[in-house]
Amino acid sequence: MNPWEGRHLGERTVAYDERDAILYALAVGAPADRLDLVFEERLRVLPTFALTLAQWAPDALGSAGAFDTSTAVHGAQRLEVLAPLPPAGELALTSRVERVWDKGAAAIFDVVVESDFFRATWAIFAPGCGGFGGERGPSAPARPEGDPTATTTVATAANQAALYRLLGDRHHMHVDPEAARAAGQPRPFLHGLATLASVSLAVADEVGAHPADLTRLEARFAAPVFPGDVLDVTTWVDGTTGRFEAVADGRPALLGGLASYA
Repeated sequence: MNPWEGRHLGERTVAYDERDAILYALAVGAPADRLDLVFEERLRVLPTFALTLAQWAPDALGSAGAFDTSTAVHGAQRLEVLAPLPPAGELALTSRVERVWDKGAAAIFDVVVESDFFRATWAIFAPGCGGFGGERGPSAPARPEGDPTATTTVATAANQAALYRLLGDRHHMHVDPEAARAAGQPRPFLHGLATLASVSLAVADEVGAHPADLTRLEARFAAPVFPGDVLDVTTWVDGTTGRFEAVADGRPALLGGLASYA
């Protein structure tokens, strides 16, 4: 077993208010006329906002030396919603490394954050950390069979990464061209969680659900999305669940996506 597996990453109490939740909705593409997402008098908090409150956990694992933070990437994300987030309040969070999967030349660290309101898992792909004789882990989900139900577009904004980083993920590669080049990208790129949340809004529309009624979300991050890109989103709808993929400028950006709504 990898020595990091089962490692406790700490506990935190995080506070937020209506302003934070509204800024988040705007940063992931909610239109200004969706008053139930951007107006405090009618506010329903997007469940994916919880992921900004828990970003400290995968960052803490990198800071502890589990992997090289200059080469590790966010490989996938899962979110299980247990209860609606209130418009403002405090959340008690706890985190641990649930599993470390051995991919040979790399490892995948599953970082879990839990609270009374959600359970979220970051899958961090870390080159150079594999080869310890562990299990390879589950395979990537297969593409849905049959023709898709809908194809739509999601336009990202030129300032979207600059807005989203105000929610807590301040990694320089999302705003500083020099830092982006050091990370192997030609220019600053959008946070994967911002892309995922933006697409989940579109999938909710295809399913006919309110985006705040999200109960489960997951996807793999396959390629970077740059602010201003237009995403082509393909959705297979089955009841209140949408399986989806997203492509940006010909690059598969999100694969194996699934969003379920109450």
